[in-house]
Amino acid sequence: MLATLPLFLGLGVVAGLLAGMLGVGGGIVVVPVLLAAFAYLKVAPEMITHLAIGTSLATIVFTSLSAVRAQQRKKAIDWQLVRALAPAVVVGSFISGYVAGWIPGHWLRLTFGVFLILASIQLLLNWRPPGRRGLPAGPGLWAVGVAIGTVSALVGIGGGTLTVPFLSWCNVEMKRAVAASSALGFVLALFGAAGFVISGFGDPMLPSWSLGYVSLPALIGIMATAVLFAPLGVQLSHRLPVAVLKRIFGMLLLAVAVQILFFK
Repeated sequence: MLATLPLFLGLGVVAGLLAGMLGVGGGIVVVPVLLAAFAYLKVAPEMITHLAIGTSLATIVFTSLSAVRAQQRKKAIDWQLVRALAPAVVVGSFISGYVAGWIPGHWLRLTFGVFLILASIQLLLNWRPPGRRGLPAGPGLWAVGVAIGTVSALVGIGGGTLTVPFLSWCNVEMKRAVAASSALGFVLALFGAAGFVISGFGDPMLPSWSLGYVSLPALIGIMATAVLFAPLGVQLSHRLPVAVLKRIFGMLLLAVAVQILFFK
């Protein structure tokens, strides 16, 4: 797998640019290309989906740190809001990552494909729910946090696709919602990836240089270049028609979802 490091470096460039330009990242970009890459590398079919999702979460652990640092420099993170949601998100993400080891790969693939369809619709329509209410109290907020952590870890994303719309619906100002989502994405990915490492640890069917369901060559390659190219993507977003790019990317995601759901 070490010989394939240049491939993963290239994937990191694409993931970083798209994340910076379109404001999407994590599993929405990384998991589909890892599914194709691991299939090309002849990884055991029953391991491919677990390895792609676990590796995606591991990359988010590192790439989200740069977002958190940038948001903190601007003093944009509402740590009270983060502390209110983080424990529930941690519980949901760790349990989901751990239990995923016992879920057949085709069911994980189906779950991710359905999620991609929903994400593509959100991008194509540029949909954001209008603010209708305040944040729910105690048990309600915990239930939402557990749900965000569980679903996000199960499909290998940092949670922003779910967290930002939820906070927006609760009348949280958009910049504050995005900043909180960045901080929550770090803890979600950390504990979700830990669950995937533990559930896959020692599995003899995994390729070499794997730590549980995390491919170390893929993690190193994607992390190294995505962090470098994400800022370039942000700069390009100010020069290119982002609304058009989002629609194009949404159609691409829809095509990828169809391929994942209906073709091997």
